[in-house]
Amino acid sequence: METVFLDANVLWSAAFREFSILRRLWNLPGTKLVTSEYAVEEARRNLQSYPASAAEQKRLLKSLDALIQNMTVVPTPYPLPEYLDVNLPSKDIPILAAALSANAVFLITGDKQHFGAYFGRKIRGITILGPADYLRHARAADK
Repeated sequence: METVFLDANVLWSAAFREFSILRRLWNLPGTKLVTSEYAVEEARRNLQSYPASAAEQKRLLKSLDALIQNMTVVPTPYPLPEYLDVNLPSKDIPILAAALSANAVFLITGDKQHFGAYFGRKIRGITILGPADYLRHARAADK
């Protein structure tokens, strides 16, 4: 079973778009989806700040909760490890730290601005990929 950690922006996008291709992540055989409390809080906060009606806000949060029900949510390790030799903003270190503590094989993120330099690379055994790249990997592995 391949442990795959999802960043907050992947959770947000999957919750926001009911028919998003990202929803395929939740149906991949041999894949265990993991995220962190920190990522869930960030996704929830970003959904709540999205300009929408009260009914739409409720639908978005309900969608996020449904997705999270089908994942493992791990705590964010504190104190944060100081040994990570990466150039990431402080807000992204908890994401990488949680993925490491969950023994993830992949960290899936749409954050090209901060993680983009690491796409396709391994950091302490975790390969960082964008969602489309991971879905291509999973499709190729399934054949």
